[in-house]
Order: sequence, then C-alpha cells, then structure tokens
Amino acid sequence: MTTAPNSGEPRWLTAEEQHVWRSYLHATTLLEDSLDRQLQRDAGMPHVYYGLLVQLAEAPRRRLRMTELAKHAKITRSRLSHAIARLENNGWVRREDCPNDRRGQNACLTDQGLEVLEKAAPGHVTAVRQAVFDRLSPEQVRQLGEITRIVAESLQPDGSDADLPWLR
Repeated sequence: MTTAPNSGEPRWLTAEEQHVWRSYLHATTLLEDSLDRQLQRDAGMPHVYYGLLVQLAEAPRRRLRMTELAKHAKITRSRLSHAIARLENNGWVRREDCPNDRRGQNACLTDQGLEVLEKAAPGHVTAVRQAVFDRLSPEQVRQLGEITRIVAESLQPDGSDADLPWLR
C-alpha cells in the first residue's frame, strides 16, 4: 500500500487501475441489476428484500433487532424501515417489541415469508452461480473472496464515529 505524496496532489489512478475500476463498476452494476430482475420476475421482490429475508431465516428464532438487521444488510435504518413495512404488508415479516428494550424492535420472519424465501432460493442461487461462480476457476473464486474481504474490511472501520449506513 502506498501513501499519497505530501504535495497535496491527488494520486491519480494508473491506466490499468482505471481500467480495473471501471470494469468493477460495470460488473457490479450489471450483476445487481441482473439479480434484481431475476428476483422481481420469479419472486416478486427486489434483491435487497431477498437479502433481508435470508438474514432473518439464518437468525436464531428467525428474528433480529432492527439495528442488527440494518447492519447485516449494510443499509440505512430508514431504508430498512421502509423495506420491513413492505415485507409486513406482504405478510412475510412482522415487527415485535424487544422484550429487554422498550425502544427497540425485532423483525421476525413469518412462516409465509420463509415459504416465499424457500421458493425463491433455487432460482436465485442459479442466477448467482451462472453470473459469477460458473465463470471463475477455483483459484479465481478464492482470490475474489480475499479481495472483497480486504476491501470490505477497509471500508468498515471500528468505532462509534464511523460513517456507516446502518449508523445513519
């Protein structure tokens, strides 16, 4: 890792870095759009809602505090609240007061929500596999995992003053 020079000038991307950066943006935009369209078509929900249902399905007793769910989903509390309201209207999630914190709420995956998730999962995993993993060698999969872990760790600092979506 190199540091910026003391001159105050920006450290511009090299031609190769610019190419990689734009390829990354292009790929992630197309991937998110592809997964979103697949889930809308096959399950009637956007990708972010599917991710919320997965988080709840994997949680103990299929429930998480709203603040924890926002953190897991990497979204703002406002966006989460809107999404949970929509999922509640569908009957897939319900809110419950936290038993040990009168100000907190839990989001709980309903039986109907679990059923919807179980029906959506095979098509979603097929779309993910076709878009990403079927195109990469095992070594490239390992490298992709390592690279994305490093980038994510650098963008998620410890500390209460961090500017992270779920803290907004």
